[in-house]
Amino acid sequence: MTSPARRPRVGHIQFLNCLPIYWGLVQSGALLNVELTKDTPDRLGDSLVRGDLDVGPISLVQYLRHADELLVLPDLAVGSDGPVMSVNLVSQVPLGDLDGRRVALGSTSRTSVLLARMLLEERDRVRPAYFTCPPDLALMMQEADAAVLIGDAALRASLYDAPRHGLALHDLGAAWRDWTTLPMVFAVWAARRDFAITQPDLAAELHRAFLASRDLSLEQVEVVAKHAARWETFEAAALETYFRTLDFSLGPRQLAGLREFARRVAPYSGTPADVTVTFLETKTSPRS
Repeated sequence: MTSPARRPRVGHIQFLNCLPIYWGLVQSGALLNVELTKDTPDRLGDSLVRGDLDVGPISLVQYLRHADELLVLPDLAVGSDGPVMSVNLVSQVPLGDLDGRRVALGSTSRTSVLLARMLLEERDRVRPAYFTCPPDLALMMQEADAAVLIGDAALRASLYDAPRHGLALHDLGAAWRDWTTLPMVFAVWAARRDFAITQPDLAAELHRAFLASRDLSLEQVEVVAKHAARWETFEAAALETYFRTLDFSLGPRQLAGLREFARRVAPYSGTPADVTVTFLETKTSPRS
């Protein structure tokens, strides 16, 4: 008797910024055809690199470290072309006063903490004392003069916590755009090469499902926001603004931003300064 085919193992970041990528999969029923793993960005990236996932999101820095093992899904990312709202540096003092002072780095992100370091050290000419801790703003502010947050915690800081407590909030998506004139790509979706080679039709089907889900979510963004607000501490109007602010595409400008980040981050991360982005083969795959 032939054993049933294994469902593809797919990663899902447990942040609201990825909801539009996955909401349409629920509506279409496509989610029933995958084995879904939910986790933080750093852990999902590690799982993809280890081979515990077939397809999933991976932070840009992790992708740069393992680009030769992965194929990027075309036209799919999480980023911003300006403000992002959910990747922030929150500070109790002016950034120029952070030299030698403590800055807490949220433990769930790698790309964002390196972006913050580059901005502080190259743009603001300060060298803080960094330490890593769980992403809890209240606790961070007890131990540090500034903190880097991503995801839902950063969105709460942006909308509620920073204004309520008189903290300065610096949107890192906007800061990158001001610094480079380019969009910022925080994460891409990628397939393991071995999965794409052995299951090319399934990999292409997953890619189409993700794109269809994203497009449906953005067409019905008001509905998505209202649905999410039922289970979250955010108002529907705020979530609708947030989803419209995010950039889920990976076109020529985004790729230029990706390559510029790779060039600038190399001295900090040890990743290659030049990256060749190899895409999953589809009928509409862009050239690298």
